[in-house]
Amino acid sequence: MIVRLATPLRSYTRKNAQVDAEGATLAELLLDLDRRYPGIRFRVIDEQDQIRAHIKLFVNREQVHTLAAPLAAGDEVHIVCALSGG
Repeated sequence: MIVRLATPLRSYTRKNAQVDAEGATLAELLLDLDRRYPGIRFRVIDEQDQIRAHIKLFVNREQVHTLAAPLAAGDEVHIVCALSGG
């Protein structure tokens, strides 16, 4: 399935805004992404296996709040980072 990445995460994907990954759930998809692009999972998931507060995940344009969210072939996942600063 297609995964679209926010700009801050593209340094892990050789500057690609869109990559392919596989998984039956978001958790599996993130493991596959990390296998293909080492280090990216830790930017999205914290040490307690929770979605980081500044990360928003969308499946087919609907926000998901759990890594157990099911995925199907043809789904599109967006990983978005909140911006902060002053």
